[in-house]
Amino acid sequence: MAVTKIHPIKSTLKLAIEYILNPEKTDEKILASSFGCGFETADMEFKFTRELAKRKSPNLAHHLTQSFEPGETTPEEAHEIGMRLAEEVLGGKYEFVLTTHIDKGHIHNHIIYNSVSFTDYNHYHSTPPKYYNIRRTSDKLCEEYGLSVIRNIKGKGKSYIEYTAAKQGKSWKAQLKNTIDTLIPLSKDFDDFLLLMEQQGYKVKRQNKNVSFCSAGRERYMRSKTLGPDYTVEALKERIAGKIKRKHISLIIDIQNCIKAQESKGYEHWAKINNLKQAAKTLNFLTENDITTYDELEKVSLEKQKEFDSISEKVKELESRINTTAMLIKNVETYSKLKPVMEQRKKASDKGAFDEKHRAKIILFEAALKELKGAKYPPINKLRQTYKILQSEKEPLYDAYKKAKAEATEIDIIKSNVDSLLGASHRQSRDISAFLE
Repeated sequence: MAVTKIHPIKSTLKLAIEYILNPEKTDEKILASSFGCGFETADMEFKFTRELAKRKSPNLAHHLTQSFEPGETTPEEAHEIGMRLAEEVLGGKYEFVLTTHIDKGHIHNHIIYNSVSFTDYNHYHSTPPKYYNIRRTSDKLCEEYGLSVIRNIKGKGKSYIEYTAAKQGKSWKAQLKNTIDTLIPLSKDFDDFLLLMEQQGYKVKRQNKNVSFCSAGRERYMRSKTLGPDYTVEALKERIAGKIKRKHISLIIDIQNCIKAQESKGYEHWAKINNLKQAAKTLNFLTENDITTYDELEKVSLEKQKEFDSISEKVKELESRINTTAMLIKNVETYSKLKPVMEQRKKASDKGAFDEKHRAKIILFEAALKELKGAKYPPINKLRQTYKILQSEKEPLYDAYKKAKAEATEIDIIKSNVDSLLGASHRQSRDISAFLE
């Protein structure tokens, strides 16, 4: 779960940046990143960009915080989520400094970004729709990383009402939860469940009242209880025994669990209906795609995943080119605007006094010169045209990305449906023709 808040910074920008960069809060600045600016010069770079805007604004910057549920994520993962949040909502147009604080009971991110874009010098207007987009993006990322999400059923954005489980995603946490959910109905008792987990390739570690799992290719174990209240050792044992039902039912509701839930006829009836719906959807998909064996299903799943991975790489490559071009535009613009100041410096009779008066501009000029590394660069107009072309390529590529992701998710759901509805026997025979009868 991550809660987001945002407010404008109208004064003391330098102090705000210094606060979020506090070494004691950021593990000696290991959990600190920036885009379009340096840590030490961020306030000056923000100011220079604002001065190039055609009109002024009372806001110097905006301060976005993203707070996570205690124990649900690691500092490194939270920082990665924060970077992706900043990249998506700011689109590579605004300088920002991001830090992850670990000094409190909960991990939280601070993102301070400029109030003016360095690509077109337009102001960032913090409106309710933009805030809702930030929150939706944060929720989407939390789901992708297997974290819980708070839903707002009123739709007004003022208050959050209820918790829901994270949707199935591509993260290893989501895969772990999905594996656990699939094996629960197939387990006779808790020891049998742990044995099945090991057969699925997970390393298992039991410690007093806790149990931890480590998937293949990973070094660190994760305690099951960090996945949510339905994954504590006690809850897992009760789910296996059929004494409790999960508060948030996943897409696939196993009939075996429904049979165990004899104390709630209404729930049992609802669960069976949903199970039949999933069976019907799965049947239609298999029929329409002429899939009759488990090998064919796995092949289609692999192809869809490869297609999604390929488009994902193209998206990353395009975003990298956009960001590189944007930074080149900024450095060329800074160099060009401040070059006359450096020419004046050469002629100044008192260089010490001149440097003191123009200290910020000299620092920014030298920083831009260092980034350009003396290389030749295209005219600024041509760079802006290139940036515009790259931005125009982004929308259709993102449409293809969303389509590929939806198809990969669909085939994962179908495969999980087959696994859950037919049980483990079909994996041995590799035949799902019985499902089609």
